Amino acid sequence: MHLIDIAYAAETAEPAATGGVAASLGINGTLFISQLINFAIVAAIIWFLILKPLTKKMSERQKMIDESIENSKKIQETLQRGEQKYQERIDQAKVEYNKILERATAEAQGMTDGMKVKAKQEIETLVDQAKRNIKIEKEEMVTGLKKETVDLIVTSLEKILAEKMDGKKDKEMIEEMVKKMK
Repeated sequence: MHLIDIAYAAETAEPAATGGVAASLGINGTLFISQLINFAIVAAIIWFLILKPLTKKMSERQKMIDESIENSKKIQETLQRGEQKYQERIDQAKVEYNKILERATAEAQGMTDGMKVKAKQEIETLVDQAKRNIKIEKEEMVTGLKKETVDLIVTSLEKILAEKMDGKKDKEMIEEMVKKMK
């Protein structure tokens, strides 16, 4: 309350009464000092209660923003490295795919060639077997034909000769006729 009394007294006092240059300019010294002290108190209150916490919060916020930007850059770099590794793996997979495809093609070609050779061999075997069967059948037919021819000749001779020959003469005559037929 003492300050208020001083301020009131300073206002009510005559400027000329205090005298001096400040009084001639219309400045009351005690009032000026009290206003200066009040300004300093308000400035200190504003500084300690508002500005200091506000600047502290602003610096914390700026620090948090800087950390977020730094983390964002790190995430961006990590993402780029991940994309690069992904692309490398895709390229590697493509190379492996091409190798596997080439191997499969080569194996398929080898199997195809092997199957062709095997089929050719089987065909040749079947042809050889057919030739042998034909040869055997031909020999059997020739043998059968010879036997029938011999029987025909014997029958014809028996009719022609009208006499039955004994087994020894018959056999000799048959063999002679067969030799002539060959």
